[in-house]
Amino acid sequence: MRRIRLILPALVLGVALLPAMTGRALAADSGPAAWGVDQLMSALAQRKSGRVQFTEKKYLAILERPVESSGELVFVAPDHLEKRTVAPKPENLVLDGDMMTVERGGKRFTLPLQNYPEIAAFIESIRGTLAGNRTALERYYKLGVEGRASRWTLTLTPADSRMAAIISQVRIDGAHDALDSVEIRQADGDRSVMKIRPARP
Repeated sequence: MRRIRLILPALVLGVALLPAMTGRALAADSGPAAWGVDQLMSALAQRKSGRVQFTEKKYLAILERPVESSGELVFVAPDHLEKRTVAPKPENLVLDGDMMTVERGGKRFTLPLQNYPEIAAFIESIRGTLAGNRTALERYYKLGVEGRASRWTLTLTPADSRMAAIISQVRIDGAHDALDSVEIRQADGDRSVMKIRPARP
């Protein structure tokens, strides 16, 4: 279960925000009063598919140095998500509907999310983000937005105690409709920081 807690949030959050990474730029800032959760959700929902490259560092209490990885993130509407890690070792995580498939070291196994209701709830909340559905997102998280369209930070804080036992907070930094980083802070003190950049043609 701990391994799932480590890999799934990074897989889903990183890819769930792909629509904003390659979409068109937002309109110029029109003042603090005009920028908030609704405007950000609308921008993030503009595209339903995308592909980017990532570099990620996982800071674990049991290790002296962070674990570094890199690869590609892919999203295809409505519910296909992939995290293709190429370094330090090849690994492919795929989420299709309610099933997650992991491929590594020549082995493959599939996990039904219905057996993990807390993680399933996490998945559904992210799908609410993809749809630009603030109501669905707020079923699981308390949302906070700081800054303006030209430089913003979105924080997601679990509203449910079961989710809070896994994730304490997610911090997403970006500008207009492009993301710079996604930081996932786990309840046990571990965290991951994913830096995002456009995929090469």
